[in-house]
Amino acid sequence: MSGTSAALQPPADAVRPVRHPDAPAPGELLGAHYGQCFGCGDEQPHGLHLQARAGEGVSITAEFTVQAAHQGAPGLAHGGVLATALDEALGSLNWLLRTIAVTGRLETDFVRPVPVGTVLHLEAEVTAVAGRKIYCTATGRIGGPGGPVAVRADALFIEVKVDHFIDHGREEEIQAAMSDPDQVRRARAFEVNP
Repeated sequence: MSGTSAALQPPADAVRPVRHPDAPAPGELLGAHYGQCFGCGDEQPHGLHLQARAGEGVSITAEFTVQAAHQGAPGLAHGGVLATALDEALGSLNWLLRTIAVTGRLETDFVRPVPVGTVLHLEAEVTAVAGRKIYCTATGRIGGPGGPVAVRADALFIEVKVDHFIDHGREEEIQAAMSDPDQVRRARAFEVNP
């Protein structure tokens, strides 16, 4: 990425990321971490409904289709929606590390317009880890993995404890998630906050 800030450059003592032994297998669909998530949740009528799959190493691929509700300029995806898609894909990487983390910084380059109706193919990978800091990068291509680059981003995620969500989330959503009778869904709601 051109002009990436110093804050997104891993320090000299950063290490290569290590895929957690219990991470989803390559090719496995990750699914939504929370039904109300704008990025991946299936309960959001105007959400991205981004579908991410585990890749090799500490990488994922994902796709979403730009809908009319995602417009900025007439017929084109809003830049904030594209940044959200990149953030969601980058956040999904934390499933492979089995780490609870939040976005600390996201720098996005918008390379070309993305028309409504476009399938945006995203690829993301963790590049380095330094303590609680997770460095990663993503690219969005129009139409598929070989399509032209439309957007790209570099990001820094920060590992947090689950208390981060409980202390800062809105009480009614926290209680609803914690009261879910499905133990897996209850745990996943707090695993990753892309």
